[in-house]
This record gives sequence, C-alpha cells and structure tokens, in this order.
Amino acid sequence: MSATDAAIRTVNLSRSYGPASAVVHALRGVSLEIGLGERVALLGKSGSGKSTLLNLLGGLDRPTSGQVLAAGRDLAQLSGRRLARYRLLTVGMIFQSFNLIPNRTALQNVELPLVLAGVSPSRRRAMAVAALEAVGLGGRLHHRPSELSGGECQRAAIARGLINSPRILLADEPTGNLDSVTAAEVLDVLTEHLDRLGATLVLVTHDEELARRCAGRIVRLQDGRLISKE
Repeated sequence: MSATDAAIRTVNLSRSYGPASAVVHALRGVSLEIGLGERVALLGKSGSGKSTLLNLLGGLDRPTSGQVLAAGRDLAQLSGRRLARYRLLTVGMIFQSFNLIPNRTALQNVELPLVLAGVSPSRRRAMAVAALEAVGLGGRLHHRPSELSGGECQRAAIARGLINSPRILLADEPTGNLDSVTAAEVLDVLTEHLDRLGATLVLVTHDEELARRCAGRIVRLQDGRLISKE
C-alpha cells in the first residue's frame, strides 16, 4: 500500500505512562497501515493497547515515540489548534460510554461539533435533525440522555460522530453496553452511514463475532504489541 492509498499509517508507535521507576508500556512499536475506506477491527483483551492506539489515532493523546500519519498529517507535529481542527473536521469518534452531555438534549449534543465548526444556527439545526432522523431518533430530539434508552443514546452518539461526514471514524466498543438485539440495530445504522460516506472505520472490540461482522480485516494486539494483521 502506498502512502497515498493509506488513510492511517503508524510507524513504530509507542506510548508509555508513569515515572521511569514504574513505567507502563501501553503500546510498543506498532506499525500499521489502514487503507482509504477500509474497515479494520482492533481485537484484544482488556489492557492490550486497543484504546490507547485509538486515542492516538484520534489525536486525543500524543505518542511517546514513533509516528501517527492520518489523512496526510503527522499528528505528533500538529499544534494544539490544528490537532483540535483535525478532531473536529477529519475524524469522528464513537465511545462505549456515549459521552453525551447530560444537561443537553439529543439535538443539542449532535449540534455541538457544528457549533465548534462555526456552522450557522439554522443550518446546524437542520443538519442535526436530519442526522437524528437518519438513526431513528426523529421523535426524541428534545430528550436528554437520562430520558433515552442505552440504544437511543448510542444512536445519538453515532449521529454526533458522523455529523461532519468524517473521513475516518473511530469506534471504541460501540455496542459494549447494549443487549444483542439493540447492538445489531446500532451496527446496521453504523454500517449504512459508512457505506454512504465511504469512510474509513477503525473499530475497537474484544468480540470476535462483532469484529468479523463489521470489518474486512482484524488486527490483533497483545500487551501493547501488534501480533497479527489478518
């Protein structure tokens, strides 16, 4: 795969935490390429480094050493302002815990990235309404997270993650808090949006069945190391 064909490329990527006397090596020398529009699952047990890698790809953390190249940018070299813009306009993130703001409605939560992007109030409202309708929440626009079911919260989180039509979508255990029926419904919604956008997906999971259903390739991590790329 050439550099121009890769949406994401990591080179000898490492992340460590803590003092030298008690250092924790969360990620150890991971080199990986993910193609444009490819769907990849990061599979491994708790503590394998999956979420650490996802946070580095999303620009939420910086590497101890190595490189993260995403959408043609070396994330480690970006200023805080340019990194925030990358998170806002290029990458979308969906979290297991939803990360919805409790005192805001579903509509306000989905609108938030558009507020930060400077989209006009009328346009961002129309976009957010359309996004929520697309995930089956047209009748729940003005409900707060505490008034929504787990599946509805995850649908709202998907709508927010996709509102800016990101080129790269990162999903961390997006069905981990859901029952099997709701999880299947959420995955169908997510897949439909990925098909429409042609976006690259990186999915973190410990569920082999979910990984095989959603991804064309599985990357396995263990103790912070990449052990296979199927």
